This record gives sequence, structure tokens and C-alpha cells, in this order.
Amino acid sequence: MSDYILAIDQGTTSSRSILFNRDRTIASVAQEEFAQHFPDSGWVEHDPEDIWKSVLSTATTAIGELDGGVASIAGIGITNQRETTVIWDRETGKAVYNAIVWQDRRTAEHCKTLKDRNLEALFSRKTGLLLDPYFSGTKISWVLDNIEGARKKAEQGKLAFGTIDTFLIWRLTDGRVHATDATNASRTLCFNISENCWDEELLGVLNIPVSMLPEVKDCADDYGMTEASIFGKSIPILGVAGDQQAAAIGQACFEPGMVKSTYGTGCFVLLNTGSELVHSKNRLLSTIASRLDGKVSYALEGSIFIAGAAVQWLRDGLKMIDSAEVAGTMANESDSSQNIYLVPAFTGLGAPYWDAEARGAIFGLTRATSPNEIVRAALEAVCYQTRDLTNAMAGDWHCDDGSMVLRVDGGMSASDWTMQFLADILDTPVERPPLLETTALGVAWLAGSKAGIWPNQIEFAKAWEASARFNPSLDDAERESKYAGWCDAVARTRTDYQP
Repeated sequence: MSDYILAIDQGTTSSRSILFNRDRTIASVAQEEFAQHFPDSGWVEHDPEDIWKSVLSTATTAIGELDGGVASIAGIGITNQRETTVIWDRETGKAVYNAIVWQDRRTAEHCKTLKDRNLEALFSRKTGLLLDPYFSGTKISWVLDNIEGARKKAEQGKLAFGTIDTFLIWRLTDGRVHATDATNASRTLCFNISENCWDEELLGVLNIPVSMLPEVKDCADDYGMTEASIFGKSIPILGVAGDQQAAAIGQACFEPGMVKSTYGTGCFVLLNTGSELVHSKNRLLSTIASRLDGKVSYALEGSIFIAGAAVQWLRDGLKMIDSAEVAGTMANESDSSQNIYLVPAFTGLGAPYWDAEARGAIFGLTRATSPNEIVRAALEAVCYQTRDLTNAMAGDWHCDDGSMVLRVDGGMSASDWTMQFLADILDTPVERPPLLETTALGVAWLAGSKAGIWPNQIEFAKAWEASARFNPSLDDAERESKYAGWCDAVARTRTDYQP
């Protein structure tokens, strides 16, 4: 009997493969980091071969821990870092250039040119997105315009574009399937989210041949069979979703008004708006939350580029901490009378500011400042940025009873100190499930439900539970004073700042 679902969670700094049982518990897991490349200021790249090797390695390791081996796997789900762009040769399967990561800012000038042509409203109306280097469209254009011979090959139909899910599906099926799902397609600047199709007008503006683009499928769908030689037996690929949408699914945020926030390399808050496509008045993104059985659910999203990456910077860049796990302890031991603000705009500011040229800064340093206070400021910055997003969402969407409970997941959500400060600064309860791997769980549910071995949406939602709840305890005056200091610090990093 096929009892397991393999979830491939391909993230920004590592790849994970997790095997889930029928009861949605983890049977085995393997994780592997891969190199980050920074060839120029604001540029971030990955070697697609590193990604492929890490996925193969972790999947093989995870499968090897099963008594039944590959024969006991009913299907594969893939979730991925979104917007990261790969273009490869259809004949060789080799990328023509490194993967340009979602954090990369090299196309800021291209985006500015499009804005100066008054095209942002057009893109926003059709895609729900803003003209920012974050998204895939201008990354595709950059590769075609800067890599010798790329545009000619693309126009001849010899090149394929994909976000990481598409690249992995191509490799896993030995080039037989070139496909993505609606959630990933909705992050490209090329996909019309109201009509659910690639948009010829936008492709014309970006000068992208439609022949490069993958077929767009439902999140739970038939994505082909893996090549038998890869794992020793063909396995159906049955579920695909971008990482943030997969996390919302894993958190069972199926109903309008439900909110989740994922704390990984970045931070991403999604508010389910159901069948209603809400166009934000506060520079949030409108995006596809899921497409199941042809039915689309939409979401408002706020994206923070740097969350866990700030802690990684403290560890790897400044050598201030030995591991991310000690950050909460250091924050707890810090001098709370020092008002230190760290604005982690290392690759610009995301929502609701969308300032690609802003850069990071630390404010309030004194001779008494120690690593403890700086680490605390890094954790607090994630919470302040989350409030920036929830404030914007409150202006676009109003819950019937005026209340909100935030469901959290991702690596940073394991920190009790950070989650308590998050509840304090938001003045709202924060709920954390027992399983923080909700991104993998969400895509596993897509594949498992498609395979017929996992429960339907209603039963899956009923099974969700919180293992910890953090209630706000900060008084209003202190909360607003702290947040005002944050707003002032952010203003000072903005490119339009005027003292």
C-alpha cells in the first residue's frame, strides 16, 4: 500500500525533502543548504545545478529511511521559492544563466522605466502586482537582453522559462512536462489573474516570447511521472504551489478573512479574500491563493524581503552569534531601556514601501550597546514589519467582527520571545501549530488529496490545532511609542527621505 507523500520544499537557502504518513506526521526528513552567489551589489543568484543536486540528495536520503522504500510513495508535492527565475535550453536541459533569485534587485532601472511610461497601473490591474524587481518578468527580460544568443534562441522556441517548481518538474520528468501551477504563475508579472491566462499585452511590453512559458495547471493536478531511473520507480507529481500559498494551505486558511504569516528567509503575510479579487489601496499585492478544481481563491499579500535572513547575517556576516537558536535568549537578556532599531533593507524595502534602492541601517547605538541589543533589534524588526503589513491589510479588508488571529509558521516562529513580541506589537493573538513545516504540509495535502489517501479540504481544516497561543501584554502607550520609533527609522532609510 502507498502510505506516504513526498514533499519537496525547495527554499531560498536550502532544499528539504519530507515524507509524510497518512496521518500527516513526518516519517523522515532531509535538508541540505546550497551556495548563495552575490556577483554585484543587490544581485542574488543560485546555480540551478546546485538546486537540482540538493533536491535529488535530500529526496534520496528521505526515501532511504522508509522501510517500504520508493514503492510506498503515493505521490510528490513540490513547493518552492517563488519568483526566482530560471531559463534553460530545451534540448540540453541546461540553464543559460544562473537562477536570478527573488531578492535580486538588478532590474530596478527597468522597473523605473516602465513606471515612467505609466505602465504600473496596467500591470497592477492585470496581475495584482507592482512593478518591482522582485517579480519574474523583468528577470526574464534581463536574461534575454544580456546573455549572448539568448533572445534569438528564445524567439526560435529553443528556450524554456520556469520558476523553480517548473525547472524541477522538467528535470524530474526528463523534459516531458513543462508546467507550473496558478500560484507560481501569478508571481511572474505575465499572468492575468482575473482571466487565468498568460497575458499577451504584458508579454509584449516585457518583450517575452510566449513560447518560453509553461502550461498553467491547478495546484492539485497531474504534473506527470518522474523518470523511473531517478528514484528507482516512477512516482506521480500531484501537487504544486508557491511556498507562501502552500503555507496558507498547510495552515488551513481556506476561508475569507483568515491570515497566516510565514517567517523564513523573508516574511510573507497572506489574507484570504475568497473569490473576491481585492485590489489594494495600500500597495499590497493581489495574488492567487489557490486554484482547486478550476476554482480560484485570491489573497492579499504583504512581502518582507528580510526576516530570518537578518539573523543569518548576524551569524555569517557579522559573526555576532553562533547559531540562530541563541537569538531569543540574547534578546531576552538585552537591555530593554535601549531603543535600538535595525532596518534590514539589505535588498530594498518590500511592502508597503516598495523602495528598491533603500538600504539597511541601525539606529540608536550607544557605547552601552552590546550584541544582545542588536540581536533583539533584528528580531523586533520582523515584528514591526509584520505590523506594517497588517496595518495596510486593515485598510483594504475589514473582518466582520473587527478581530484577527494570526497563524504563524516557519523557522523564526519557533522563538517564543519573537512570537510574544509579535503579539505585543500587533495587539492581536498569535497562534502557532505543533508542526512548523506548514509549507511542506500544504503541498503534501495537495498531492495526498489528489492521490486519494488524505482527507478533503473540510476534514483537513477541522484537524488544524494550535500548540501555542501568544496573547498581547504590552500597554497601548508603550506599543505605540515603540512602533513610532520604528516608523521614524524606516523613514530615514527611504530614498525619498527629507529631514
